[in-house]
Amino acid sequence: MPDVIEPAATFAELLLRRADDDRVALLAEDLAWTWRELIAHAGRRAAVMSEMSFDGPRHVGVLLENTPEYVAWIYGAALARTTIVGINPTRRGEALAQDIRHTDCDVIVTDRERHGLIAGLDLSHASDRTLLVDSSDFADRVRQAEPTYLAADPADRLLLLFTSGSTGAPKAVICTTGRLARTSTGAVQSLGIRPDDVLYQAMPLFHGNAIMANLAPALALAAPVALRRRFSASQFLTDVRRYDATYFNYVGRSLAYVLATPRRPDDHENSLRLGFGTEASMRDRAEFTDRFGCDLLETYGSSEGVIATYRPPGAPPNSIGMPQPRPGSDVAVVDASTSTECPRAVFGAAGGLVNGDEAIGEIVDRGGAVGFEGYYRNEAATTERIRDGWYWTGDLAYRDDAGYFYFAGRSLDWLRVDSENFAAAPVEAVISRHPDVVMAAVYAVPDPRTGDQVMAALELRAGATFDPAGFAAFLKQQADLGTKWAPRFVRIVAAMPLTATNKVDKAPLRRAQWDVDGEVFERTGSDISYEVLTRDARAELRAAFGRHGRTDLLPS
Repeated sequence: MPDVIEPAATFAELLLRRADDDRVALLAEDLAWTWRELIAHAGRRAAVMSEMSFDGPRHVGVLLENTPEYVAWIYGAALARTTIVGINPTRRGEALAQDIRHTDCDVIVTDRERHGLIAGLDLSHASDRTLLVDSSDFADRVRQAEPTYLAADPADRLLLLFTSGSTGAPKAVICTTGRLARTSTGAVQSLGIRPDDVLYQAMPLFHGNAIMANLAPALALAAPVALRRRFSASQFLTDVRRYDATYFNYVGRSLAYVLATPRRPDDHENSLRLGFGTEASMRDRAEFTDRFGCDLLETYGSSEGVIATYRPPGAPPNSIGMPQPRPGSDVAVVDASTSTECPRAVFGAAGGLVNGDEAIGEIVDRGGAVGFEGYYRNEAATTERIRDGWYWTGDLAYRDDAGYFYFAGRSLDWLRVDSENFAAAPVEAVISRHPDVVMAAVYAVPDPRTGDQVMAALELRAGATFDPAGFAAFLKQQADLGTKWAPRFVRIVAAMPLTATNKVDKAPLRRAQWDVDGEVFERTGSDISYEVLTRDARAELRAAFGRHGRTDLLPS
């Protein structure tokens, strides 16, 4: 049975329970901190925050790799009644600056290496309030600080976690210290983590998965966290063995990257017993368990914290399970155009979804939005989530006759690539700078293993022809092109499909995906370069979908 943890009103209360605990709390490279040491480090960062003069809300943006310093700032903010904004380092240029301005960051905590990402950007008042954690001035300031522990209120805003949106406007999910305290203790129960576990953490700390599926339950249990600066597939098993890790959390393609490393006869010789995550394919999960002898718990959830699923015994392997029970909750798959529940899925003899057009709809909680604390300074997005008293996730699914849910991608006009969410509009804005592009439409197409890939349809100026090498060179020159934004597929259209109001109609583009007549190019390799998507390449793509049990996501 999972441990039952005494509830806490605030995350700070959980932290202070560990103030005199001499068990190991954090492992990182050659560093090992006890809970006593970690809470003291957090208290000194809390003192630094308490001494700061803020022009607006007490918001501190953190732009760091996964380091003990990052953890100390998150914990310190809870002790200083301050908000941490996790800044996504894959963003670039004006998009990155907009994130920082939108969330009213008065101070940016970063290091010399990442400082170059924000140098010269218009960050409002944060531009001249940057703390470099690898500077001697900062080290002296922290060393001289007396740990501070302020009494927190459960409604204190602790985290702003960026998530995706259907427009270019940033969306930062609010997470209060009270909500994170509840998540900490609840995750212990739902994930089955034990005090004797060592929790390996390589997912980025600006992401909700890293905090809510690792740091938070570790604190509740006083279990040690083994922290890696950034995810590395080649070092995954080495790290597991180094730290004797028994649990890890993941998102999407990280499992696929680990599985792509060469097999070794001793892969099974490791300490892992459990992994938790989302959006890995059924094939990858099965192969991972077979190769490393580690069970995986795959469910559905989001940073907004309203709907989460669990997988009871006997759940179909490709499903995301059933909604976790909550008083008043009524989770369904709904046709967004009619607000009626979609028909249950019908499967063919080979197991594929037969009635996708009518069975796939948006995941909705018709019981309301309990747990959702809104988006910071984005009332329109908050209202979009809560319509007519229902909570609309923006995610697609279908449901079988037994009530199990199957994830079917992201709705509206946004994408999720390699576990990173982003809107199409900023990508379109970059591509539209190309002198030969009259109009660009960016949309998601499914990846053969998990999540999405970026596809762009381009209408070129009269007389222009598409130059794959020139287009690749153009993209490489765009300083604000996010690291996940370069299209995987580029389709050249004679005329962009338009609605009656002359807006781009992406529906037929999404339906057709990449398997169409006409010019389609594919980005190959890790570098940005494009080649014609040949008939053989299309056949191989279809075969890859089949190997991963995702043929239902392909056009018929």
